[in-house]
Amino acid sequence: MKSRLLIGAVLLCVSLVMAFGTSFAQNQRTGTAAATELLIPVGARDMALGGSSIANSGGVEAIHWNPAGLGRLTHSAEAMFSTMSYLADTRMNYGAVAAKFGEFGVMGLSIKSLDFGDIPLTTVDDPEGLGGRVYSPTYVTLGLTYGRSLTDAISAGATAKLISERIDRVSASGFAFDVGLQYDGLVGVTGLQLGIAVKNIGPQISFDGGGLYRSAIVTEGDRPEQRYKVEAASFELPSLLEIGVGYTGKVQDNMVYTVNGVFMNNNLYEDEYRIGGEYGIKLSPVELYARAGYGFVPRIKEAEDRIFRATLGFGIVYDISGGATLGVDFAYRQVELFDDNIAMGLKLGF
Repeated sequence: MKSRLLIGAVLLCVSLVMAFGTSFAQNQRTGTAAATELLIPVGARDMALGGSSIANSGGVEAIHWNPAGLGRLTHSAEAMFSTMSYLADTRMNYGAVAAKFGEFGVMGLSIKSLDFGDIPLTTVDDPEGLGGRVYSPTYVTLGLTYGRSLTDAISAGATAKLISERIDRVSASGFAFDVGLQYDGLVGVTGLQLGIAVKNIGPQISFDGGGLYRSAIVTEGDRPEQRYKVEAASFELPSLLEIGVGYTGKVQDNMVYTVNGVFMNNNLYEDEYRIGGEYGIKLSPVELYARAGYGFVPRIKEAEDRIFRATLGFGIVYDISGGATLGVDFAYRQVELFDDNIAMGLKLGF
């Protein structure tokens, strides 16, 4: 039974990859994707692991990394919030809630918002922005996720995402889907885990709105100034295929560790490999964790061309009472050319 479920889930993921095969072809269109905010990591725990945890990320935090992990929710309900200082004074904020619904499975809602702050508004008539006007782009992604444990070893999940981008008087919207699978006990080895995730599958998107209108004077003939609209080009979403493995073991009954590795194919970037590890000590009612991760792109030889480097972090989980827990996580990521990223997360399970 387990084998049939696993084969069926893998075939589903492979079918999606084949259906969108052109999206995953390696190409030289780096930097031409739309809605790249979909790639920005959320959740301090998995970020500290370098994004290597798709095989064992679980609960509400797994919504971003592998929706199959939502099916492994250990509480009746969970809620989390995380915030991260990103590039060039931008900030990524994220919130999610999830709850079990008996044998039906687990449902989760998430919202992801990229905060740019106030930006001086410049126009053709005021190129220096001396008027003192400002605007703030709004990039928001809403997600609805379903996850379920098919057996004790296999879980699967999917997310439907609504994407909205607005910059002053132009906007773009679209939708995308994520599908994931997790398998625990790979090849009969306890603690050995497999994760597969296909992310950001959806149609191209483009901007539209009043900000695309321009005034022009015809060079021939006697016609007055007229308004015309610039047709914005459409771009593909940054689709991903990720395959990861992980191993969770014990040093002693109260000491656990996890090691992970992931291969990631991005339709508009080079192939990437990620590794990470976690070491935890359980001292009831407190659990302490230390984490580290690293990502590397073999095709990029020059170190200065790799923007993101090593990650470090820690986490504390406190057992409040009656099975409720409160978790606090911190992550730090080295960044080339920009200030380093710092993420903090708060998670409540009950």
